[in-house]
This record gives sequence, C-alpha cells and structure tokens, in this order.
Amino acid sequence: MGKIKTHQQLPTKWSEREILRDKGQFWTPNWVAEAMVAYITEDTDLVFDPATGRGAFYEALTILNKPQISFYGTDIDAEVLADEIYNGTNCIVEKRDFIKNPPKRKFKAIVANPPYIRHHRIDEETKEILKKLSINITGDKIDGRAGYHIYFLIQALNLLEQDGKLAFIMPADTCEGKFAKNLWKWISENFCIDCVITFDEKATPFPNVDTNAIVFLIKNSKPVTSLYWVKANEAYSTDLFDFISSKFKKQKFITLGVFNRQLKEGIATGFSRPEQNHNGFKFHLNDFANVMRGIATGSNEFFFLTASQVKEINIPEEFLKRAIGRTKDVTESILTLDDVHQLENENRPTYLLSIKGTDHVPLSVSNYLKIGEKMGLPNRALIQQRKPWYKMEKREVPSLLFAYLGRRNTRFIKNEAAVLPLTGFLCVYPLYNDKDFVDKLWQALNHPEPLENLKLVGKSYGSGAIKVEPNNLSKLPIPEHIVKQFDLERQYKTTSGQLGIFREQEN
Repeated sequence: MGKIKTHQQLPTKWSEREILRDKGQFWTPNWVAEAMVAYITEDTDLVFDPATGRGAFYEALTILNKPQISFYGTDIDAEVLADEIYNGTNCIVEKRDFIKNPPKRKFKAIVANPPYIRHHRIDEETKEILKKLSINITGDKIDGRAGYHIYFLIQALNLLEQDGKLAFIMPADTCEGKFAKNLWKWISENFCIDCVITFDEKATPFPNVDTNAIVFLIKNSKPVTSLYWVKANEAYSTDLFDFISSKFKKQKFITLGVFNRQLKEGIATGFSRPEQNHNGFKFHLNDFANVMRGIATGSNEFFFLTASQVKEINIPEEFLKRAIGRTKDVTESILTLDDVHQLENENRPTYLLSIKGTDHVPLSVSNYLKIGEKMGLPNRALIQQRKPWYKMEKREVPSLLFAYLGRRNTRFIKNEAAVLPLTGFLCVYPLYNDKDFVDKLWQALNHPEPLENLKLVGKSYGSGAIKVEPNNLSKLPIPEHIVKQFDLERQYKTTSGQLGIFREQEN
C-alpha cells in the first residue's frame, strides 16, 4: 500500500467551488484507489481510466508495482493531463471526451472516478446526446434527472471486454435516483455485480462534498444472484485493499463489515442502504398521513417577501399568505407565530405573494408584476407552465412539516404557526386531524426509530445528510410497537389501497 495522502483540499471560495462542480472534479484518495485497482489488475496488461484527472489510479498502479501493466487515460481537461505524474514510460494520456468521442476499442480493465455533474448543470444539447447514448447502449432512455456520471458508467460497461472488470466510484444517487430502477435492471441482466462498497460517514472518501460515495466492482460475465456488500468504517485502513486482493475470500476485518447479499433485494432496497426486510414493517407513514412537497414559487426572490417589502410595495393582505422558506429558519420541533414574528424582526421573508388566476389586482400589485416581467420570470421553466405566470400553487396549511434535506437535526415540525411551506419542506397532512391525533403522530414520528428509518427511504448525501422525496417519505416504516405506544391504530390501510379512518366508538 502507498503512503497516506491528505484529502483533496476544496476551495473555500464559492466561485472556485462552482468551477469544480461544473467539471465534477473530486479526486480519489489513495486507500480507495489502490483497492479499486487491485480488483481490475488480476488478468490484464492494460488499465483504462476514462476520467483520469490528477492520476489517482495511475499512481495506485505504480504503487502496487505492476510494471507489466500499461496505463491509458483520457480527460477533457488539458491542465490535469499536463501533470508530471504522467511521465512514466508505460503511460499514455490524451485529451478526449469519453462521452462524445470514446475510444474505438474495448478494454479488459476499466477504472474511474467519473465527473460528478448533476443534471441541472448539463446543457440541453448534451442532454440530447446522453439520451441517444443510453438508448443505443441499453435500449432505453434514462430519466433526465440522471447526472453525467451515470452515462460514464453506461459507456464504460459498453466498452468492457468479455470477462473484463470495471471499478467505478460513484455518488449514492447512482442507486437511489429516479433512473436507478431501469439502470440496475440493465446492469444486473447483462453483467456480474461482484461487490458494492459503501462508506461510513467518518470514512467518506470525499469530506465536505455533498454526496456519499459507493464503489461498484462489476465483471462482464454471466450475472449471479448474490454479491458482497461492504461497509468501510475507517478511512486509510488497509482492510479494504486486503479484502479485494484476497479475491473476497478473507472476510474478517476490524474496519470492514462484509455481507453476502441477494442481488434482487439489493436493487430493490438500493445498494447504498444496508439490507432491509421491508415486509417486517406493518405500518408506514402513508397509513396515517398524506405527503406533498412545499410550494415551488419559481422565484423566491420575487414571490417570497419580507414585511418591509410588503409595506414598501403596498401589497394588500388578501394577496399574501404567511410562509416559511428555509429549514434553518426553523430551529425547533414546534413552529409558533412568535417564531415567525422573530423572523420578521430579523428581516427574513415570511410573506408569500399568492394571487389566483382570476384575481383583480390593484395598481400597486400590477406594477410589481411588471417588475417580474422585466426580470424575465414568465420565461422561466417552472413559471411558464402557469397561466397566468404569477398564479401561485395552492396548498392547504399542513399540520406537520418535514425538512426536505436533513443534516443531523432531522425532525418533524408541528406547524402551530399555520404557515405554508416552500420547497425546503414537505407538507405532512395527518388523515385524522384532531389535535390529539396530530400530537401523537408528531411524537411518534420524532421517536428515534422512525427517524433512523429515514435512511431506508431517503437519498444519502455527504456529512450524514438525507434527502427524502414526498413519495418516499410516505413509505417511511413506523415500527408496530411505536404505533401502539402512541395509539395510532385507529387508522388502517384497506386492501384496495384506499386510506380509511376509524374513530373509536365511545361507550
């Protein structure tokens, strides 16, 4: 194993970080890179890295002392390819776009940390190219919310020789996103998934980056029904390297959890999550509540206003609704009107401009809407779907709120202030709306066990953050003993799938 390196030093300036995010450049630490290279180099004379960057995998190959194996790398960034590390005699790197102009050959060994570029940073022309690439290789299009890294994986698998091996380090959304089901159906039916490696928060390969990493070890051979699922609990340990170097035979380690897992279950649960017996849960949140996302304004800076802005623009009360926007504005598990007034005193926005399509607006509001038109708001993707463009989405006030992206202090919030939430929150509407039931449901949901179960339904991000979409929050498992503890069994889910409510009969 090689010498210990420090992690990539991320820029502290927002603008410099944005450049990194646009390029998707986050370097792989050596303890992970060497383990990945160990997997692919058993029977090959050439290693191919389609996103070679600063040369983490070439350096790993060098450190592992395999002079008989040559290295071929591509990247679109000429600056990183000029790094002095690439001066070796058995190394060739070239500036090449792996997606738009891949090599015209296949490889026995492919390793990569592909550029992590989320879908909203991809231009429309490139998205069309990615769509065609997916259809040509997999026979189906991938959901448009897939990031650039997903197409790197598809392209690489397509260039993998028979019995060749691939090692990719990817973000957790690879098996959690909307596209994951179709993606892994194609992979699992055409390739052998040998091993999936996940990382504990304290062992993350990319500290301070908003994603959790997963390593996929895949072979181009007949699919099998089980795989090894590994949890690395300590960074810079040699255990991961030793496990892979032993061809998965050595499985007793201090810093690794090694589990044999059924492929079908892993795909259904999501490889980023540990194995779960979902059939063991009788109750889920959708037995007791409906979930919707908060209001998407399309332009919070225009529609979400402070009290001073409301006064300055002279917006009448009937065109306003009290609202909450940022999760950081709600610090406790109960939100009261006093909390909203405190935010108002701090000049935080607490008013939502809410106009119906049929409303006759006064001159002051009409003039303000003209400012929005000059800003180009009617042409924004979300807003242009509304008729008229300033018509606001409608939501009933939810009794409970849930923070959309939880980071350590994840909780359900009782909405005693009766505010409408924007998209930083999810709306939770208890099916039985008396105060007693709402209080009991709120207490039950904030019990440590349901909060821990959020990991089963959410997308995992860096630093312990979990993002939960509305449909997934509805599936949140609630242990039966907690349902009984808080007397929630008055509700049930009918066999037809329709939600019903039974109120206990009073004697």
